Amino acid sequence: MSEEFTPPISEEPRMPGHESEMRDKPQWQPRFPGSGRLQDKVAIVTGADSGIGRAVAALFAREGADVAIVYLEEDDDAAKTKSIVEKEGRKAITIRGDLGERAFADEVVKKTIDAFGKVDVLINNAGEQHPDEEIGDITEEQLRRTFQSNIFSMFFLVQAVRPHLKSGAAIVNCTSVTMYKGAPILLDYSSTKGAITAFTRSLSENLIEDGIRVNAVAPGPIWTPLNPFGGQPPEKMDDFGKSTPMGRPGQPNEVAPCFLFLACADSSYMSGQVLHPNGGVIVGS
Repeated sequence: MSEEFTPPISEEPRMPGHESEMRDKPQWQPRFPGSGRLQDKVAIVTGADSGIGRAVAALFAREGADVAIVYLEEDDDAAKTKSIVEKEGRKAITIRGDLGERAFADEVVKKTIDAFGKVDVLINNAGEQHPDEEIGDITEEQLRRTFQSNIFSMFFLVQAVRPHLKSGAAIVNCTSVTMYKGAPILLDYSSTKGAITAFTRSLSENLIEDGIRVNAVAPGPIWTPLNPFGGQPPEKMDDFGKSTPMGRPGQPNEVAPCFLFLACADSSYMSGQVLHPNGGVIVGS
């Protein structure tokens, strides 16, 4: 472990949370038959144990991909996602660790190559958030941890996978509606999402001549373990998502198709772009 690595903080010890413990389970199930859009591709999906990551892994498997399921610590959720992928007739491996540590990013890529022989798609979805009403309440430890998990991890993983990506490969990063409209209690989280959007656009310019496309998805309020397990204050959960024009939070399987579109050849003329599954919130692109 490097000296610069910041371990998980104790402010919200239940985060990121187990989907298996949620009473109202998120909807991850693909809603339509597959059409082979990722047939025999290999995808790395971070944060794939639950929430949006699980929905992406399930949909990718239905479309023909084998999946490396990368997660922090929720072994039961990761095992469930692996089972979901296998029930779609595809192969899956689970890789546990903290992507904020560069050595683990290298491990993820090595294990994926060892298992499947290649990487065609990288989905940078994992992240964390810690709400604070006042900027003065954000400790240096929390600030470092949030940036480490949300944006440093993407740099580390792209650096590790870059030698294995060939023309036609795709990278899709998860940014957020908070990057575009702000979030007063998520100052550090929103800042990382702004960095992710800039990273996406710059990386697209960096890789496009090699035939590698880089895009992003900016979800609005989505019903995943992240928010009820500490990502939002408990008193705000009853109204979670109700401020959107649609008046409700989104489900993971309403977001996953955006990742699929950007990962497959349907979006072959798109790079450096952001899709916005956010319940109807109008934002600048």
